[in-house]
Amino acid sequence: MALHAVLWDMDGLLVDSEPVWTVAETELAAQLGGEWSEQLKATIVGTRLDVAVPAILEHYSRPTGPQDVAWASQWLLGRMVELFAAGPVLMPGVPELLAALRDAHVPMALVSSSYRVLVDAVLRHDLAAFDVTVAGDEVGHGKPHPEPYLTAAALLGVDPRNCVVLEDSVAGVLAGEGAGCAVVAVPSVTGVTVVPGPRILVRDSLKSVDIASLRGLVQEG
Repeated sequence: MALHAVLWDMDGLLVDSEPVWTVAETELAAQLGGEWSEQLKATIVGTRLDVAVPAILEHYSRPTGPQDVAWASQWLLGRMVELFAAGPVLMPGVPELLAALRDAHVPMALVSSSYRVLVDAVLRHDLAAFDVTVAGDEVGHGKPHPEPYLTAAALLGVDPRNCVVLEDSVAGVLAGEGAGCAVVAVPSVTGVTVVPGPRILVRDSLKSVDIASLRGLVQEG
């Protein structure tokens, strides 16, 4: 099989946003009367707000009704937009891999669990490399369900089996694998562990990932 497209996760993979999320999450935890938990962080990383926020509220023994979830979700979204205003920091190896894929005319999609307002807050900072973008609030099921990556492949008009997903979370790896894609996992949050397997490559950084390795990973299928 040939490499037809590369599907990028955003938070913690494309941009170093997990520390920014931690700032917002720590502030939210304080409002909820507690201290932020790195164990909780590892549990919710890569999931949509409709999964993460109830888990946060439950962790701090707060009500998890629809109004409570809506308030906490909107608070986090608003705070993240404020924090992203200064411009996101790209993860190591990202500029080089983006440039190499563009030069090789490999289609790319950005597939995020973050909602559209946050995806756009990141993309407005000179990150127009993607042919397609899929936000977490634009699909019926978020990661670890395969729908986000299946949606991106369909929008690009490519077979998911000929795509490589770039991810940093277990939820994202499961979504990519479930969609039939090959996966490169680059965990960026303490406590997140991904086990290598058939068509699953684990790396410490995208600096050690190039087009040849992506093509080779697809061909393993």
